[in-house]
Amino acid sequence: MLGTGSIAQSHAGAAQSIADCEIVAVVNHRPESMAQFANAYNVPRQYATLDALIADGDIDAVIVGTPNALHAEQSIAALNAGIHVLLEKPMAMNATEARAILAASESSAALLQVAHCLRFIPDLEALRDLITAGAIGDVVRTQGYGLHADWGPSGWFTQRELSGGGALIDMGLHAIDAARFVLGDPAPRSVFARLGSYYGDYDVDDTGFIVIEWAGDVVSTVEFGWRQPHAEGVVGSTHFYGREGYARLFPTRLTQTKTGHDTVERLPLPAADISDLDSVFAVMYRAQLQHFLDCIESDSEPSPGAREGCEIMRIVDAAYESSHRGQVMFLRDEP
Repeated sequence: MLGTGSIAQSHAGAAQSIADCEIVAVVNHRPESMAQFANAYNVPRQYATLDALIADGDIDAVIVGTPNALHAEQSIAALNAGIHVLLEKPMAMNATEARAILAASESSAALLQVAHCLRFIPDLEALRDLITAGAIGDVVRTQGYGLHADWGPSGWFTQRELSGGGALIDMGLHAIDAARFVLGDPAPRSVFARLGSYYGDYDVDDTGFIVIEWAGDVVSTVEFGWRQPHAEGVVGSTHFYGREGYARLFPTRLTQTKTGHDTVERLPLPAADISDLDSVFAVMYRAQLQHFLDCIESDSEPSPGAREGCEIMRIVDAAYESSHRGQVMFLRDEP
């Protein structure tokens, strides 16, 4: 485990729930935090740096849960050492760093999975399968939310030099990837965004929206923010509008248009209890880690991998540029 913060704890909890997975080491530059983490999760080895861990050896994989500024450096070092990597989102500070990670993963025998975690919620997987099968007809548009009402993070999350961005890269990214996943991972064609900071004293965005046009002419809009006075939906809540119906995540729902304005509810569907999101997310983190381990066992490419992560970082970069310039940014096909 690289890092000992809340996200590392989520991964550690998932690891402890899987019988053939053992947390053997933790890396952190703060000895007290590292000792607390090691004690809480019964981790035998502690290191101040990843280099020291690599030098000691006897490690199969790492989970990178450190501040975003360390993602590229640590992932590339692990891949170059032949160690499999589960990399927390965002993949990197920007698309340039993401491409460097992609190059390292392509030249390494080790595997890399990017932790776009909502893809492992059974509800979203079910919606993707139904929508792909035509349950709501051709999708016209999607609407997503990545909002924290009445609170927001502190520390390195609000420091651009460590995070690379604010609410967009922290929260909006979830809803962007959820829409892209259900739509079949189309390439982004254009991005327009407006971002601002209104609820705190920091140099990152805490409020904004983004409009993405995908290949195939579907348009996705996403609202994101910290410390908002109101949230239309929980983190990652996403709506899909088709020619023949409507679907949404959180709470899960799918309705099909039959004749005129008559609709019929499509059941059965998974039913994530949004009043107990901690339990929902615990299932999600376990499924995500299990997929990573299964890919290692079978030597198969994880999904989402480095290319999916690169596409999301291209969108993030374009959004920040769009907001700065006040204009639509057009993207080329290649990552």
